[in-house]
Amino acid sequence: MGAFKLAPRCPQKVHDIVVDPEPNWSFESLSSELHSLEKKLHDSCSIPVPFTKVQSREFWNRKGVKRSPMAFVMSLSNEETELSESEREEDHDLSMVTAKRFNCDDLYMSDSDSSDYELAFDAQSYLMDEVGLVESALFERSHEHHLQVQEDIRNQLSAIETELMTEQEKSASAFARIEKYREARKELERKLDTHYQRKIAEALDNHLTAIQRDHELKSQIEERRIRSDAAHEEAKRKERAFHEERLRQERARAEAEAKLRFEEAKMAALEAERRAAKEAAEKEATEASKRIAAVASQQEAAKPQLNADSSNMNLQPQGSGSNRTKKSQTTGDVVRAAQTALTLEQGRLLKLKELEEANRTLIMTSNMDFSNHERHISRLIRQIRGIKENVRVKASELVKILKNPSCPQSISVVAFAKKVVSHCESPDNAVFACGHVIVLVASQVPQAMDLLLAEFHRACIYTVPKHIVYSKSAFESKEAYYKDIGHREDGGKLESVKDYLKRLESYMKLYGALVQTEVQGVPNIHGPKEGWAWLARFLNVLPANMYTAVALNAFLQTAGFVLFRKYKSQFTKMLHIILNDFLNALRERGDSELNPIILEIQSYIEDNKFCQEPEGRSLQGQLLSSVMVPESEPSRGHYY
Repeated sequence: MGAFKLAPRCPQKVHDIVVDPEPNWSFESLSSELHSLEKKLHDSCSIPVPFTKVQSREFWNRKGVKRSPMAFVMSLSNEETELSESEREEDHDLSMVTAKRFNCDDLYMSDSDSSDYELAFDAQSYLMDEVGLVESALFERSHEHHLQVQEDIRNQLSAIETELMTEQEKSASAFARIEKYREARKELERKLDTHYQRKIAEALDNHLTAIQRDHELKSQIEERRIRSDAAHEEAKRKERAFHEERLRQERARAEAEAKLRFEEAKMAALEAERRAAKEAAEKEATEASKRIAAVASQQEAAKPQLNADSSNMNLQPQGSGSNRTKKSQTTGDVVRAAQTALTLEQGRLLKLKELEEANRTLIMTSNMDFSNHERHISRLIRQIRGIKENVRVKASELVKILKNPSCPQSISVVAFAKKVVSHCESPDNAVFACGHVIVLVASQVPQAMDLLLAEFHRACIYTVPKHIVYSKSAFESKEAYYKDIGHREDGGKLESVKDYLKRLESYMKLYGALVQTEVQGVPNIHGPKEGWAWLARFLNVLPANMYTAVALNAFLQTAGFVLFRKYKSQFTKMLHIILNDFLNALRERGDSELNPIILEIQSYIEDNKFCQEPEGRSLQGQLLSSVMVPESEPSRGHYY
């Protein structure tokens, strides 16, 4: 009889469990091996095994009788043989006998499929007919047992494969989730790293920008400090020069006044002599009349002599009056100004002179030093800019200084007037802003306006308005005439006409800005009404020449807009008079140097520039740069 070798259709090792059934095992060994396999699978698997054996395997015979697993019962079918009744009984008796264990040592099963088993079974069936019924039945049972073992092993292997596939799918799913989470974490970390780098770059850029801005700010502050120091030194130098000039002028004025007082004393002495002579003549006439009544003959002889003496005594007074009349006529020919303007000028200058003399006496008798107040006033005026807040602050600080009880108001007010007028010559002079400051200060200290106008009249006679005509009989030399109209002398040399016209234009621009200034809620003591009066007096009295043309043009440039807005057609009539009379008088002089100023005034009138608000008149709300205030360019005259 041939042998079959049993081999499972699965891998030899799964989860460290070796599948290698041996066909020559006994049934108890096979069962114990299966129990151990089930226990190992149950312990090693994370999920329960597909089935769990709760009891030992049981075998039943063909008649449904339970058999013990310790033995096999063999029987023959009716198809193969028919037994007699006695043989059936014997067979029945044999069935009650315990069968011996079937030995499968020589049985061999291959790995072929069921068809191979059937062929082998057929071959064995054929062979069993040769060996007998007992061996055939035993072989059949052994074959069925082997098939059942193979089926069980196959089912367990299938369960193991299913479990392995499930575990692999779970592992693959877990690995996929882990990979997806890892990619998500990588993306998140990449975004966070990008965001962090961006924040670092922004912070670094902001830091570098702040450093650069701080460096620029420091540089600008340093430049502004250097420029301010230089300007301060220049202003101090100019102030010293101006003070020296003012002292020289005061000395010259004192000498002139002393000379005038001497002349007045001399005239008073002459007048006293004249009165004494007159009284003596009257006395002699009375005595002569008495003698005439006493002696008739003597009266006839003494009467002609008395008349002759009387006429001789009256000759000197008549000549004196003639000289005074001649002098007055000469002065009227030299000075061209309205009488009202001259009266106002003399009143303001007299007030300023009296105040200066009182201040001089006060300074000489006082031990206090008031120069710090003057320097503070000068510094505040130099810092005036065309900004609303700047104007308000500077005006408030100036009012505080003028009302400071530690310094007499007469000294601080005179210093304020002098510093404002001297600031006209500064290239960064903001005339409209300065006009606002003057109006605000004068509204609190009204005395400041008259003193300021007096300083204007001293510095520039065309603010009166007044003009002095050159005459050889009235002036000793041309230099004396230039000094009288306002030319400065530096080192024994008079300034040029060009420099004088430049200063004249600066003074007239500030004066025009002052008369046109309108501050809401604050009255202007010297406002547009005074500007209108100035223009009328100017056109009525002053001649047309280079000096008056420059003064008129500067005044119109700053005050023309407000005068037109206030007086409308009356102001346009004034402009027609200027265009037709004043400019024609300038052209008739035939001086080519007058052409630029003539063209500028003509363009101002014909192009209706008086309808346009002049640049800088409206104060700015705030600085364009909070760090530096650009210096304004100096005005350029057309007469250079």
